[in-house]
Amino acid sequence: MPGHDHHHDHDHDHQAVPSDPTLRVKALESILVEKGLVDPAALDALIDTYEHKVGPRNGARVVARAWTDPAFKQRLLADATAAIAELGYGGAQGEHMVALENTPKIHNLVVCTLCSCYPWSVLGLPPAWYKSPPYRSRSVIDPRGVLREFGLALEADVEVRVWDSTAELRYLVLPERPAGTENLSQDQLAALVTRDAMVGVAKVPPPNE
Repeated sequence: MPGHDHHHDHDHDHQAVPSDPTLRVKALESILVEKGLVDPAALDALIDTYEHKVGPRNGARVVARAWTDPAFKQRLLADATAAIAELGYGGAQGEHMVALENTPKIHNLVVCTLCSCYPWSVLGLPPAWYKSPPYRSRSVIDPRGVLREFGLALEADVEVRVWDSTAELRYLVLPERPAGTENLSQDQLAALVTRDAMVGVAKVPPPNE
C-alpha cells in the first residue's frame, strides 16, 4: 500500500505488554506513587495538560498557519519538527514529526499498528479508538471501510495512503482547507480544525457546518 512502511521497527517490545495496557499503567502508577517516586498531583497535572490545555489545539494552530502562510507550509512539509518548533510546540512524544498533505486526489490516514504512538505535543492524548486493536489492524487492511465508519466516503479516484507511526516518527495530517474560509483569520481557521482531521479520519468541515 502506498505510504505504508512495513519496515518500521518499533523500538519498544510490544509483545511483553499485558493484554490490558490500561491495567498495566494503573499498576505502574500505583507502585510509583507508593514508593514516593511520583507525586499524584504532578501526575494529574501532566494528564490535565495533555488532555485539556494541549488537546488538539496546538496542531490546529499549525494547520491554520500552513493554510495562511505558504512559506510556513513549505517549511512544514520539508521539516515538520522544525516548523512546529517555530510555533513553540515540540518535546516529549513529538520530537520527530512528518506532515502529510491531503489534496483532492490524495488522502492520508495515520495509524500505529503495534501500539499507539501519537504526537502528544500537537494533538494531546490519543483518543480511545486510536488505541483500539480494530482500528490499528483494519486501517491497514481496509482503510476506506474504516473511513466510511467515521462518516468519510471518498471518491474512487482518491488515493488513500496509510502511515504507520513509531516511537521515533509521528505524523500530522495537513487537511485540505475547506471552501468558504477565504476571509477567516488564523484563529477562526484553527477553531475549525479537528483532531480527527489531523489524524486523517475526517475532513475539516466548512464554517457553515
